[in-house]
Amino acid sequence: MYGSLDISVGGMIAQRTRLEAISANLANRDVILDSQGRLSPYRRKMVMLASGDPTARTEVGRALGVHVTGIQEDPTPPSWRYEPESPYAEKSGSHKGYVPAPNVNPVYEQIDALAASRAYEANVAAAEASKSMIAQALRLLA
Repeated sequence: MYGSLDISVGGMIAQRTRLEAISANLANRDVILDSQGRLSPYRRKMVMLASGDPTARTEVGRALGVHVTGIQEDPTPPSWRYEPESPYAEKSGSHKGYVPAPNVNPVYEQIDALAASRAYEANVAAAEASKSMIAQALRLLA
């Protein structure tokens, strides 16, 4: 029965990590300069999840649940905003007068945040149900 709690906790950690990445994406949706002041639009971060728990002690435990395998940058190219007066606007070429912008779409981020929040809530409910069953089993044994 403790395995079910581990599965729920792993799910909560994964969804919390997703929400942190979404928060960072929304916070940086207008950032076009890197830390050295060079033109480098922020790249959307994506959380990669995989099944199983590599830290589990048993073979069955390693096959259950979910874990974060990494956080990657979205390979989607930057979007472009027409701002010809900006010092960062392209001076020539097909994007003349346009400034590269982060590839963060606030609508998609809100939808992802809602999905991650609901998944987190589902894991909390599953953990509460597991705790209740464990408590009931302990009462029967006592």
